[in-house]
Amino acid sequence: MRLVQDTEAVLIATAALINTEDRERLPDPAALEEFVQKWGWTGRHDHSRAELRAVQTLRSRLRRVWAASEDEAVEIINGLLCDYGASPRLVRHEQTYQLYATPSHERLAGRMAVAAAMAFAKLVTNGELSRLRVCEYPGCDDVVVDLSRNRSRRFCDAGCGNRSSVAAYRARKAALRRQQQ
Repeated sequence: MRLVQDTEAVLIATAALINTEDRERLPDPAALEEFVQKWGWTGRHDHSRAELRAVQTLRSRLRRVWAASEDEAVEIINGLLCDYGASPRLVRHEQTYQLYATPSHERLAGRMAVAAAMAFAKLVTNGELSRLRVCEYPGCDDVVVDLSRNRSRRFCDAGCGNRSSVAAYRARKAALRRQQQ
């Protein structure tokens, strides 16, 4: 199943947001500004410590969806939509319409929460919640959105796949050396 490009982009940005929590990668409003620019969040942005705290707090709530059963995920999603006052409407962008569930003047954490909830809802309604995973590399708890056709993505973007391959290569070489002795 192929998700709409906007949904994929929000899921990837949400995973990136969650992954800033470990080894705090959003320590100040300037880091949040850089994150907002990198991931293309538009609309209201206060550049304040209060806004930073609201976004930092949101991360753990969003992370819960990765470990949730479908029913638990639905409860989390509905809670996000309700708590942040989602009110979906169509908005014209150039020559097409897009569905937005918050106005552009909504606070940043609210826009992030509702956009994530809408993307999660799309996964649930399409029976694709299993595409949300945690990196399989030992000691890494970054979250992953598996958008591959064959659902084979196992590692995050922090180099864990490469580290796993190197470790496997070294283990094979060591086993071969032991056999030759």
